[in-house]
Amino acid sequence: MPDGAKRPLPAHLHLPHPDRLDPSHAGYAMLLRLHEASIARGESFYVDPATGAMVFTAQSLWERGYCCDSGCRHCPYLGRF
Repeated sequence: MPDGAKRPLPAHLHLPHPDRLDPSHAGYAMLLRLHEASIARGESFYVDPATGAMVFTAQSLWERGYCCDSGCRHCPYLGRF
């Protein structure tokens, strides 16, 4: 892959690992919509409306190429390969 080229995020990694965002969380569907909208716009993060925290998208974390062990909500590197 050429330098600077984006690696496409595999479809199965669009959903956060349940250890990072429990599917029973009251705002789960809304957070997934925010996440997908940010990816569609090419943004690397969205703002969690409940906390005001900046949340990196799985796409931006995937492009980084490794897990930083910070507990990111959408980390694609949680043993899902």
